[in-house]
Amino acid sequence: MRHTLREAWSGLRRNLSMTLAVIVTMWVSLTLFGGGLLGAQQVELLKGRWYDKIEISVFLCVADSKGGNCDPGQGATDAQKNAIRTTLETNPEVATVYYESKAEVWVDFQRVFKDSPVLADMTQDMMQDNFRIKLKNPEQYQGVVSAVSGLPGVQAVSDLRQYLDPLFDWLNIAKWTTIGLSVLLLLAAALQIGTTIRMAAFSRRRELGIMRLVGASNWYIMVPFLLESLVAALAGALLACGSLAALQKFLIIDKAQPSRESVEWIGWSHVGLAMLGVIAVAVVLSVIPTLIATRKYLRV
Repeated sequence: MRHTLREAWSGLRRNLSMTLAVIVTMWVSLTLFGGGLLGAQQVELLKGRWYDKIEISVFLCVADSKGGNCDPGQGATDAQKNAIRTTLETNPEVATVYYESKAEVWVDFQRVFKDSPVLADMTQDMMQDNFRIKLKNPEQYQGVVSAVSGLPGVQAVSDLRQYLDPLFDWLNIAKWTTIGLSVLLLLAAALQIGTTIRMAAFSRRRELGIMRLVGASNWYIMVPFLLESLVAALAGALLACGSLAALQKFLIIDKAQPSRESVEWIGWSHVGLAMLGVIAVAVVLSVIPTLIATRKYLRV
C-alpha cells in the first residue's frame, strides 16, 4: 500500500499542470451537471404544486356576453346550465363540479377589489356565473375542455395550464440544455483524464514492463493510476459540491425565497441528491478512462 500511495503521489506531482486542468474542467462541468439536476427537481416541485391546484373554469353566458356560444342579449338558461352540469359530471376525467353563482362571484369580487375604484362601476348583474371543475388527473384536461367548449350557454373555458405548459416547456429546455453542455464538458474531462494517465503510463513504461515480467498483477499496476485520476476527479467534484451549496444558500435561500414566498423552492435535501449524483459521475469518469488508458501497458 505504501508503494501504491507513493507512486500515485509521484504521478500527481509529475503531471501537476494536467491534473489542475482536469480538476478545473471537472469542477465546471460537474457544477453545470449538478445545476441541471437541481433545475429538474425545481421544475418537478413547481409542477406538483401548480398542476394539483389547477381547475378548469367554464364561464356561462350573460346578457352582455360576446362570442362563444351565447345568444345576443341573453344569458345561459337553466336548461343549458343543467346540460352543462350533466356533461361535466358524467365525464370520467372529472372529479368534482362546483357551481358558482353571480352572487358568490360578486362577494369574491368585492373582497378582491375592495380598495379599487373599479368596484364603484360594477354590479352583481355584471358578474359571470361559472362551473369550476377539479380533475382526477391534472395531466388529462383536454377532453374536458373540448367536451364543454361547444355547448350552448358556454361563453368561454379557462384553463391555467395553457399558460403554465409553455413556461414548463421553456424550463425543461433550459434544464436539458444545461445538462447537455455539462455532458460535453464531462466528455472533455474524461478525455483529459485518459490523456493524463496515458502520459503517466508512457513515462513509466519500462518500470511497468519489469513489474509485469516479475509477476505483478494487473490490479497492483493499475491502482496508482486509478488513485491519480480519482483524486483529480473527486477534487473537482468537491469544488462542484461547494458551488452547488453556495448556489442554494446565496441564490435560493437568501434571494429567491424571500422574494417569492408562495413558490415551493428546492431544499438542502434536493441539493444533497444532486451532490450524490455529481460524486457518482466523477467516480465513473475517473475509473473508465483510466482502465482504457492503461490497458496496453498491462501486456508484457
